Amino acid sequence: MPHKDRIDAAGAGWLVGFALLFAANQVVIKWTNAGLQPVFYAGLRSVLAIVPVLIWMRWRGIALRIEPGTGVAGLLIGLAFTTEFLFLFLALDFTTVVRTTTLFYSMPIWLALAGHFFLPDDRVNGIKAVGLALAFGGVVWALGNRGGGGHPGLLGDAFALIGAMGWAGVAFATRATAMRRVVPEVQLLWMLVVSGVVLLGLSPLFGPLIRDLHPVHLLALLVQVIVVVAAGFIGWLWLLSVYPASGVASFGFLTPVFGVLLGWLLLDEPVSAGAVGALGLVALGLVLINRAPRRMAG
Repeated sequence: MPHKDRIDAAGAGWLVGFALLFAANQVVIKWTNAGLQPVFYAGLRSVLAIVPVLIWMRWRGIALRIEPGTGVAGLLIGLAFTTEFLFLFLALDFTTVVRTTTLFYSMPIWLALAGHFFLPDDRVNGIKAVGLALAFGGVVWALGNRGGGGHPGLLGDAFALIGAMGWAGVAFATRATAMRRVVPEVQLLWMLVVSGVVLLGLSPLFGPLIRDLHPVHLLALLVQVIVVVAAGFIGWLWLLSVYPASGVASFGFLTPVFGVLLGWLLLDEPVSAGAVGALGLVALGLVLINRAPRRMAG
């Protein structure tokens, strides 16, 4: 499918569905961390997800090969993916879904800034700059709204922000490196292989690999492998290959909204007025980033 210069109705529908899926994913990670150590869990998820991705590629007749000149880019996107999920899984172990989603979905701020300097078709104009300022203000508000949380909560906040930057690195690499010549499935394989090796290698440093494990935690892991990683990430990477990177990322303003609601409904997490205000600023800022025209009319 040819690259499009804006998000159309079909793209919007897919992005809303992914927003709900990824919001529910935060709840599942938080809950499954009770049974599996987070870094081990993230690495195991990556390794297991290689299997359904390979099956999908075989079924679709997609060749499994490394394109010339893409090896370094593959390692870079894999390390960005590793950073994203190392710190996301740790964040959800240290703080709530409500706080993690608000801060983790600041990702479009970092992607839009990188795009302004390194992607000629993703420059920041006046409207986008206002959106960035509002979203960044929401992040600062969320960080300042401690709500009585102490040092562990602060660590969780920092981890969520680092994870957001890792996610921005993944999105940026799909457009600004040799990965743009690689089909989404092979991009995902790079991410899964690199992250699986690195995360499983690091996992013994973070304590016992097994916590209070029950069969339902293993079922949740299986759902994550097939639905979130294999299907969800391939879909998201495909959208990045068709629509503007900042537009796809910015549409994720719905995910923190859904995430806060699900954290409150399913995990009984508190939602303070400050949290709602910070979330509102982030969401409004991301809407403006998404609606901003790609170039000035002339």
